[in-house]
Amino acid sequence: MGNKAQEICSAAQPSVKTAMLSTMQTVDFPWLDTNEYPFAQHWFFVAGHKLHYIDEGQSDDVLFFVHGTPSWSFDFRHLIKTLSPRYRCIALDHMGFGLSDKPIVYDYATPNHAATLQHLINHLNLRNITLVVHDFGGPIGFHYALHFPENIRRIVLMNTWLWDASNDPVYQKTRKFLKSPLLPFLYKYLNFSPRVLLPQSYADRKNLSHAVHRQYIRPFSRIRERSGPLAFANSLLNDQPWFGSMWERIGALREKPVLLLWGLKDPFLSKDDLEKWKGAFSTARVVELENAGHFPQDEAREDVVLAMSHFLKAYPVLP
Repeated sequence: MGNKAQEICSAAQPSVKTAMLSTMQTVDFPWLDTNEYPFAQHWFFVAGHKLHYIDEGQSDDVLFFVHGTPSWSFDFRHLIKTLSPRYRCIALDHMGFGLSDKPIVYDYATPNHAATLQHLINHLNLRNITLVVHDFGGPIGFHYALHFPENIRRIVLMNTWLWDASNDPVYQKTRKFLKSPLLPFLYKYLNFSPRVLLPQSYADRKNLSHAVHRQYIRPFSRIRERSGPLAFANSLLNDQPWFGSMWERIGALREKPVLLLWGLKDPFLSKDDLEKWKGAFSTARVVELENAGHFPQDEAREDVVLAMSHFLKAYPVLP
C-alpha cells in the first residue's frame, strides 16, 4: 500500500488490520432468493471476518455500488442485472449487513466502514470507478472519492447526504429520538430498522413486497446480528463533524460528471437536501422521481436504469 493509502487508513482509524485476501466460494443462506439476487459470492477478509461482495461483468469501466442502512447489495440488484453485460459491477455488503459477517465485537463506526471500502478498492486495483451511492453509502463512498479523485470517473447519487446537519431543525428533532435510551432496545430486540423504518421509507408500501422485505429482515434474524444498523443510527449523533469535514472539500470533485437520482417522497431526506447537491454540482444531470421515496432504485427501477444508462454512455471511459 502506498504512502497516501496508509495516511488515509490511519486517518480513518480502522480498529483492526484488514487482511488483503479475497476468494470466491458459496456459503449457504437458506433465506436468500437467488432468483431475485442471482450473483456469485465473493469474500474479502477483514481481521478474520468475511466481508461479502459481488463482482459481475468484465469491463475496464467499473460501477461500484455502496449501500446504506438497513440494506445491502441486494438494493442494487435491478441495476446490476441490467448493466453488468456492459460494465463491471461491484457491490459490497458492509460488515454487519447482508451476507457479510456480523461479529459481536467490531468497530461498526462509519469511518471504519469507509476505511474498509478503501481497502477493498485498493485490493481489487480498481480504476475508472463510477461511484453509485445511496443513504450512508454517500459519506462512505465520498471519503474514498475525496482522497483518490484520480480513480473516479463519474458519480451517481441517490437520496444521500454529506454535510453536518447539527443545526438543521429537522435533525434536531430526530436527535431527541437518537439520544433516547429506547433506541438500542428498538434496534436490538425489535429489529426496528428493517421492520419499521425501511417500509416507512417507501412512497407506497405496496412497492415493497413481502418477499422482498424478507430479504432485508433475514440478515438480522438474531439479536446479536443487529449491531450494524444501530451503529449507523449512532453515527448520526457522533459523526456530524466527520460528514461536515468532507462537505467542506466537495469542490475537489466539482468537475466530475454527476447524476442525481432523487425520490421526492423520501420521508428522511427532503427536496432541500437535493438542492444542496445541486448547489455543489451545478452541472449535474438531475432526475426527480415524483413517485419514489428513499429507495428510488427499487420503487422507480425502470426510470433509474434508463437514466443511468444514458448518463454512462454520455461520459464514456476513454481508452
